[in-house]
Amino acid sequence: MIRQEEISAVLDAQAEIFCKKENGLTREALAAIPVVPSFATIITGIRRCGKSTLLRQLMSQKYNRALYLNFEDIRLAGFTTDDFTRLLREIERRGISVLFFDEIQIIPRWEIFIHQLLNEEYTLFISGSNASLLSRELGTHLTGRHIPMELFPFSYSEYLSFGQLAAGEESLTGYLHDGGIPEYVKSHTGIILNTLIDDILIRDIAIRNSIKDVNSLRSLAVYLLSNVGNLVSAGKLAGMFDIKAASTFLDYFSFYQSSYLLEFVPIFNYSLKVQARNPKKVYAIDLGLVNEASANFSDDTGHKLENLVFLHLRRQPGSICYYKGQGECDFIVSRKGKVQSAVQVCRQINDRNFAREYNGLLEAMNALNLTEGTIVTFNQTDSFEENGKTIQMVPAHRFLLP
Repeated sequence: MIRQEEISAVLDAQAEIFCKKENGLTREALAAIPVVPSFATIITGIRRCGKSTLLRQLMSQKYNRALYLNFEDIRLAGFTTDDFTRLLREIERRGISVLFFDEIQIIPRWEIFIHQLLNEEYTLFISGSNASLLSRELGTHLTGRHIPMELFPFSYSEYLSFGQLAAGEESLTGYLHDGGIPEYVKSHTGIILNTLIDDILIRDIAIRNSIKDVNSLRSLAVYLLSNVGNLVSAGKLAGMFDIKAASTFLDYFSFYQSSYLLEFVPIFNYSLKVQARNPKKVYAIDLGLVNEASANFSDDTGHKLENLVFLHLRRQPGSICYYKGQGECDFIVSRKGKVQSAVQVCRQINDRNFAREYNGLLEAMNALNLTEGTIVTFNQTDSFEENGKTIQMVPAHRFLLP
């Protein structure tokens, strides 16, 4: 239990720190934050991707008076469900109707408190670093009363703006190495990314899911970060990293994805059973994490470029799959149940790989009734037409821009 006076002191201390921080680069997501009366806006994303900064930018832009509270403050370590009553009294005493809560999901039964605030017509913004935990609890008490959105690390265009760089091969090479975690892009201090990975594995996954074998959890994460763009299967991994059951691998995959560390892309098929039993392609949410944690010492620029294209597509509405028939296509993007585009990624097209990359994309286009397709390369431009189909070859630094 925490006394109301202590809650008040934490609010004041956090407000002073929160408001003193610089707003930094205006995020592209700022204009897209949904604000609907009687609905809670839920912003999720990987730790350190800039959620608090986004809230601060929103506060500066739209709200003169608002209350901010981060529940991961050590002074709130004893906060329980009963303390929400004292927090509400403090909110009422201050006469503030716009509330920003960070990582509130670590407090039991938080969603009931949010429901009450919505009934009392408060404007609510909630941020958190675990997608499944938020969605699971929101489904019980806030069904139909929340609007979700995701925040990602810097996009390529944000990376350019932050560093005042021009689009091109040099900046693309930098982005492939740095990724988009704002603090790392600013300082290039590797410990920031190493600490981030530890926080995700221990705080977001191991503690929340009662996992005792942290070494296996970490070893698997490093393996997956070292194999971005490759197919992975729980069944084929069984026995590695002292993990014997395929079901444990599937659990770990789910935890990595819920914490926004990794994403797993299924094969394109209208049958969910077929999708479930086929291997998935693994991608990281940020390439800085890949370069810092990967155990792969070979030049893997091709797969990293593929990862960048995935992240660009992932920021947009829709679902992403890979296509596999006689040939393969890296990305099939669908929206509202309709296939929209097919994208192939290859670092450099040459005489040895042209037929494979081109025919794989064309096969997917024919199978899915698409008239246009795209091959993304590091720096090549070309155009092809065949039987009413058009394929554009574009350099990544153009494809990644809005």
